[in-house]
Amino acid sequence: MAQLHPYLNFMGNTEEAFNFYKSLFDGEFISFQRFSDVPGAADNLPENEKNKIMHIALKINDSITLMATDMLESMGHQLISGNQISLSLNADTKEEADKIFNGLSADGKVEMPIQDTFWGAYFGIWTDKFGIKWMINYDYPKN
Repeated sequence: MAQLHPYLNFMGNTEEAFNFYKSLFDGEFISFQRFSDVPGAADNLPENEKNKIMHIALKINDSITLMATDMLESMGHQLISGNQISLSLNADTKEEADKIFNGLSADGKVEMPIQDTFWGAYFGIWTDKFGIKWMINYDYPKN
């Protein structure tokens, strides 16, 4: 069964917010990636955005992982009503990820088709027909 994780968007203060959340929840960072870590992406970003957070995950307990990103002004990102949070699902199998993606994205708007990623996962982003933003992730087994 897929796990559901809240995914938050910030305008440049993700690291500050997550250090605060970590201190309150006594959790641990299980993922911490800056935009400068993305192969080739940092070459196209302004200096002030290279060190921003591309993805962070704070494991609060075995059932809850809080995740987030910094939105990039250079890419036209803005915080508006409805885009500050996404629902992120972690699938147990690639087939489950496809089933969820295809079902929930039907009649919605796909932002990133489900595909293999440079971080070793199978991932997609969409907004469903009701205006709710979703992400699906399947982590390939590590050898």
